[in-house]
Amino acid sequence: MAREEAFGNGLSDQGHRDHQARGEAFVTYPFLRARHFLHTRQFALSVVASAALALATVSPSQAAAKIQHLTSPGGIEAWFVQDATVPLIAMEYSFAGGSAQDPKDKSGVANLVGDLLDEGSGDLDSKTFHERLDRRAIELSFSATRDTFRGSLRMLRDNKDEAFDLLRSALTSPHFETADVERIRSQVISGLRRETTNPTSLASRKFLEVAFGEHPYGRQSNGNLDSVPTITVADMRDYVGRVLAKDTLKIAVVGDVDPATLGKLLDHTFGSLPAKANLVPVPDIEAARPPQRAFVTLDVPQTVITFGGPGVKRSDPNFMAAYVVNHILGGGGLSSRLYREVREKRGLAYSVFESLLWMEHSAVFIGNTGTRADRAGDTTEAIDKEVRRIAEEGPTQKELDEAKSYLKGSQMLALDTSSKLAQALLQYQQDKLPIDYIEKRNAVVDAVTMDDAKAAAKRLWGQGLLTVVVGRAPQAAAQPAAAPATKSN
Repeated sequence: MAREEAFGNGLSDQGHRDHQARGEAFVTYPFLRARHFLHTRQFALSVVASAALALATVSPSQAAAKIQHLTSPGGIEAWFVQDATVPLIAMEYSFAGGSAQDPKDKSGVANLVGDLLDEGSGDLDSKTFHERLDRRAIELSFSATRDTFRGSLRMLRDNKDEAFDLLRSALTSPHFETADVERIRSQVISGLRRETTNPTSLASRKFLEVAFGEHPYGRQSNGNLDSVPTITVADMRDYVGRVLAKDTLKIAVVGDVDPATLGKLLDHTFGSLPAKANLVPVPDIEAARPPQRAFVTLDVPQTVITFGGPGVKRSDPNFMAAYVVNHILGGGGLSSRLYREVREKRGLAYSVFESLLWMEHSAVFIGNTGTRADRAGDTTEAIDKEVRRIAEEGPTQKELDEAKSYLKGSQMLALDTSSKLAQALLQYQQDKLPIDYIEKRNAVVDAVTMDDAKAAAKRLWGQGLLTVVVGRAPQAAAQPAAAPATKSN
């Protein structure tokens, strides 16, 4: 998942996997629930457009020179890169709020809204709406993270008018028809039931409880089996009316369209939204202090271990030092310390990784691995030991130099398509970074000193870990599997 640290509302996976452009890892579905609901038929018919989009390469240096701060005639602002390499347009946009705006007893509202906005709107029912998308190979999706409600739109240049008009209709006049709501609700509930026997999902849920308690970040974005059945159409319409507003709207567009035309499209698409959002205040919170440990009993062959603790917010002046040293510990894939100690030296797990996660009101570091039930204790001990060692000693000069070199060079790959660049530009806006951040970023990496790295390591890991273990009880690890249990203690 090689990607910029800019994608911090997801996981900053720092190159340790290659999963999808936005870089969500195991924590994404149960933790952030950045869910993109695309119908299978729509996806199949948009493969041609997707393949062409992958050819639209833009180097960071070129992109930095072309990034425009565009303001439409109606006052809609966007970061924009005009690129005629191929006749395609990619747009990413977001509204502040996300799943943190779900009512306390109705977690999952934002997620359901994201799944249903493209299920018919205006004078189009669900079937007709998707047929229109399919016919023009338009990719349209919505997702809810902790702090934002996001959308993505991709199309061929010649189909831009229809694509933007369908998006306008979805945002301003969604149907939320009973049949569509119940069909999507049943899909979400089925997924939630599967999560009750998924050790990774259970570990993430428990980690949230331990880290954030009753704070909105402590709840699952996709809801739970008690909340989702109670969500009504009125709840979803209330969410749309409160959250989808122009004052928190951020937009990034990359593609083959001129500024004047884009300005008109933005006004047509977003201009009729409410001027101001009506958001419930969300308090800042620091994750629970380690060390703490929780165990969830689940009779499965492989034990999952999730570990983490308080992190560093993106606005913190020492963020980049933390990002670099985190790459050394667990974000650097096969080169990370955790991988070497847990996988290569001891053979305890197939993979192990750890990432920084920053949100609007908090930040954590979080990692994950899976191992045999009878080796869970050894694996946890190995992780604890390596975390203590880097907290006490910091990285070596060689590790620091190699990490900085990698993080600078990997930026080229992280922004190698129009879609990835649009995603990055949107996240830069959400992180309140300057429009020329791409140009400045390598210098910020270079400026991290050994003292900075050591201080960041001590700050992140000096107190130990919040650890959640999901699997068989230690005394039952060597016994035959029985019916799954979900007792938590």
